[in-house]
Amino acid sequence: MRVLDSIIRFGRRAPEQRASRRDPSSVGLRPTPSPARGEGPSHARERRFFAILGALVFVFGLGGPAAWNAYVESLGPLDLASARLGSTVVVDRDGRLLRAFTLPDGRWRLPTTAGEVDPRYLAMLLGYEDGRFYAHHGVDWRAMARAAGQFATRGHVVSGGSTLTMQVARLIEPRDDRNLSAKLRQIARAWQIEGRIAKDGVLDRYLTLAPFGGNLEGVRAASLSYFGKEPRKLTIGEAALLVALPQSPETRRPERFPDAARIARARVLDRVAARGIISSDEAEAAKREPIPDARKPLPILAAHAAEEAVAADPNARVLTLSIDARLQEKLETLAREAATRLGPRLSAAIVVIDNSTGEVCARVGAADYLDAARGGALDMSRAPRSPGSALKPFIYALAFEQGLAHPETVLFDRPARYGAYAPQNFDLGYQGTVTARKALQMSLNLPAIELLADVGPTTFLARLHGAGAEVEMPKDAPVGLAIGLGGLGISLTDLARLYSGLARGGEAPALIERLDGAPPTIGAKRVTDPVAAYYVEDILRGAPPPSSAISGRIAFKTGTSYGFRDALAIGYDKLTTIAVWVGRPDNGPTPGLIGRQAAAPLLFDAFARLGRDVEPIRAPKGVLRVTASADLPPPLRHLRRDAPKTIAAAGVTPLKIAFPPDGARVDLGLADREGDETLALKALGGALPLTWFVNGQPIGEPGLRRQSAWRPDGAGFARVSVIDAKGASDSVVVRLE
Repeated sequence: MRVLDSIIRFGRRAPEQRASRRDPSSVGLRPTPSPARGEGPSHARERRFFAILGALVFVFGLGGPAAWNAYVESLGPLDLASARLGSTVVVDRDGRLLRAFTLPDGRWRLPTTAGEVDPRYLAMLLGYEDGRFYAHHGVDWRAMARAAGQFATRGHVVSGGSTLTMQVARLIEPRDDRNLSAKLRQIARAWQIEGRIAKDGVLDRYLTLAPFGGNLEGVRAASLSYFGKEPRKLTIGEAALLVALPQSPETRRPERFPDAARIARARVLDRVAARGIISSDEAEAAKREPIPDARKPLPILAAHAAEEAVAADPNARVLTLSIDARLQEKLETLAREAATRLGPRLSAAIVVIDNSTGEVCARVGAADYLDAARGGALDMSRAPRSPGSALKPFIYALAFEQGLAHPETVLFDRPARYGAYAPQNFDLGYQGTVTARKALQMSLNLPAIELLADVGPTTFLARLHGAGAEVEMPKDAPVGLAIGLGGLGISLTDLARLYSGLARGGEAPALIERLDGAPPTIGAKRVTDPVAAYYVEDILRGAPPPSSAISGRIAFKTGTSYGFRDALAIGYDKLTTIAVWVGRPDNGPTPGLIGRQAAAPLLFDAFARLGRDVEPIRAPKGVLRVTASADLPPPLRHLRRDAPKTIAAAGVTPLKIAFPPDGARVDLGLADREGDETLALKALGGALPLTWFVNGQPIGEPGLRRQSAWRPDGAGFARVSVIDAKGASDSVVVRLE
């Protein structure tokens, strides 16, 4: 090894200075001779050539395999695993790129395989860089000998001797020095690489690691940045430019040095045409293709969903979402155009669910992720907002399920007062007597509240919780009738899931957003029964659509929150549920922002972009088909007034919370014990099972005992409520210390 080191040092002393960067007009480096005193340029070149030759003779002749093996071992282990590490990428259900994230140092490196690039690009790459790629084992001795001879006779580099495998070795172990020692190291590493990963692995790593200028590494990042498309289908000119750039990535950057890039591309085209890879006519046509004058941003689709997935699984390098990239792109464009048309500071969100599987096919969190003025960074598909009237269908479903009403049952749309609560219709008018069908289609408030009063607001809230919806109640507010008109918070995603349950016959699906993750641990949740779900769908399918839309195609409902802060529209057919929200992320009011006018047109446009016909929902068994209220059984013709309104009227002891008493101060030692104590809960009367709530959130499942317990998370006021099997309820407010 000492002899080999001496030869290497002898080669290093060759009086030649290598250029720091390659000349844009050359294939390789153009050395600038700087002869030592008393030594001419020709003699210096011969000295270096024979130094290289002597080293190779020593290694393969005198030293033999033992010396070579000792040299390879002195290099240390070869790390191939890190070469496959690249940017974290989030892809759609078919592997299409949704969003990529840079490496910690700011580089774009998108892992790429040979099967993901244009075959013509591969043919041109091998024809230009390594024509005998599949004939050698990492080192092409014939090419190296030719390069050495050309260098010795002509005085400059005519053709390179490095194979693609040797270039991969240099990319895996980057070094600034370009001397005999570095070349021998590349030779050794090239043999090691091909012995471990074969030809396909070599190509994959070159396609991933090759530099393309700036912070771009790998052909996929370069193709997306320079041409705005995946490298699967490149023009001949684009492929030639991508072949030329890695030789001198900084001095040939097309957006900075277009002339140098054009010259380098032409050289590639001439060589591959001379080798028969393309025709001369194709080469001339490719030379006329424009050189990109600016870099394009990499795709940013489903930005919020991608960020959420990466935050949940930060160690994953590739994350596969259930989203369809083509549909996502269409809906992001639709949301951006709609928000721009509707006014400044407005945003929009869209959620699309496949009803058969529960997979989220699209999720638009904002009108424009990069628009700070519209709060683009805020994911409004996840934010709890007032649903307005969008929960009314579930009030009707519960009433249908309990046998209180039928779509043709006559209700009363007239002024009514429930204690201090006096709801009004949106238009401040009244329709008088209406059927449940017409009341829901017209979104009348008073009939909905009349039904909710009979169903029970706590029962209704418990059903929403039981269906898997996360509902936020105003702080310290009791569970009252106002929840039927938007007096609570719920996310657009949960709303879409509830409506998907109506499309599925009453079973809300467990949502699937990752296709490469574990399946949901919780299955479908009950929203209502199949008959009630069908009644609601049949009613909503007849709701008047927005102008220029066709009626009777999808079942849909709109909602407008108090103060014109939120406009919603949710629609579904058998296969798909789509939910739309429009509003200001900062919760500011927008006068005139109405669900029917702002969100409903967006909903129908979104359905049109599915690219398929609407699929109707078939009626289940047990549906009572009538066309007039008079054809109903007498108890269903009108909302029953003889039904017991309290448990006492039915001969049962009224439900009452025995402990804690209303207004009590309960010392649980929360300040000292950090919340280790539980609050005992006890009720008297009522019909079992009982369901307990604290601050509007259910505590466990309904139980057959009148006692329960709750572990508070801190001191303060808490509202404790209980509801029995018949819908009776009681509520107290206590202070915990």
